[in-house]
Amino acid sequence: MTEPKLGPRIAITYCSMCNWLLRSAWMAQELLQTFGQDLGEVVLIPRTGGIFQIHYDGELIWDRTVDGGFPDVKQLKQRVRDRLDPERDLGHLDDHKKKLVQG
Repeated sequence: MTEPKLGPRIAITYCSMCNWLLRSAWMAQELLQTFGQDLGEVVLIPRTGGIFQIHYDGELIWDRTVDGGFPDVKQLKQRVRDRLDPERDLGHLDDHKKKLVQG
């Protein structure tokens, strides 16, 4: 019996000394709520030194120091969607995109 193909791994590395666990867990929950079974796993990695990074299958898609703070959930979901399934509609998160195309 073959193993089912797992989806991508999302890794959220956060500074535990900065108390960013809740923010990280909330973002993980939002990704799981939106993408569910399409993701292989979402992991939280505690570190120190002010780090906050998000990797999609090893590719850095958000870095607090480079991207200027934390992503809002819309930005994060769009970055994951763009790699996972670029044609996927994110509903109200993509409304502005639809309006631009229509108008």
